[in-house]
Amino acid sequence: MNVAVIGLGLIGGSALRALALAGHAVYGYDADPATRATARTAAAQAPAGARWQVVPTVRDAVARAELVVIAVPLPAVPTVLDELANVGYTGLVTDVTSVKTPVQLLVEQRLHRHNRLASFVGGHPMAGRETSGFTAADPALFTGCAWVLCLEPRVTALTDWLDLAALVTSLGARVVPATPTEHDRAVATVSHVPHLLAAALAVTAAADPLAGTLAAGSFRDGTRVAASQPELVAAMCGGNAAAVRPALDAVLESLQRARAALDAGEPIAALRPWLAPGCAARTAWPPVPGNPLELPARADALLRLGRAGGWITAVADDRRTVTAVRPVVSEPAG
Repeated sequence: MNVAVIGLGLIGGSALRALALAGHAVYGYDADPATRATARTAAAQAPAGARWQVVPTVRDAVARAELVVIAVPLPAVPTVLDELANVGYTGLVTDVTSVKTPVQLLVEQRLHRHNRLASFVGGHPMAGRETSGFTAADPALFTGCAWVLCLEPRVTALTDWLDLAALVTSLGARVVPATPTEHDRAVATVSHVPHLLAAALAVTAAADPLAGTLAAGSFRDGTRVAASQPELVAAMCGGNAAAVRPALDAVLESLQRARAALDAGEPIAALRPWLAPGCAARTAWPPVPGNPLELPARADALLRLGRAGGWITAVADDRRTVTAVRPVVSEPAG
């Protein structure tokens, strides 16, 4: 395919590298001239057959593109969509933004209002790191990762969704079907609230020099994502505020129960039942994959798979079936 990648940070740069390595013709653009220069230099140093082109404008990037990947922070998405509308782009568009409902609305307001011929399938690879920028890009970043592709019945063109799923699985990722609302609710719990908790823990520890010296594994693992750029975290958490609020409230309510246990006459005994469910949940993660199965490539079947925690590893060439995996459901102890 001819693919344009707009935004060459960690995710966009990794997508650019991975697509080029897979043999696609890739055209990259970033609004920052320094980033474009870095990506252009890296392209010249890449192995023959795995190089990409860096172009000076969005118009140049999408001129030959069959697929456009929007890989900019949420606040910059409207500008990119306006540029796509202005150049009359009519191909397939996807994105890698960590919030899906706001992007879907922006596409309807900014792109589809001007150009109904363009098709959109929202996406989000769960492959972020605390490092950022093109220099952190890695073509192997998506290997084994869960990559959500949004499937909204009566809105998403299933043929485009399947074509994109085939491309994503060819990069080594596992495609997870979900609606934008389902995605936003899930990532609020497993991604966005953990960023807020990590930031709070890091700030609390920073107030005590002794704590900083004694900090080890639990502090490192619990605060790793606090090193992420504040602008990016603010955009994803604030952009998903409707889902983050109840998810954060649930965590705060749980921590209040832990606080109450510390006030009990026997705090050790009181904490054990509070800790046990978390221990069981974390021990059971990640889910154990079951045996591969063949499913019909229908929107209802794909969404049921995603809601059951399943994923897609391949799409049939005729686009009639997909190879899917569901997690093994463990029997309760006793």
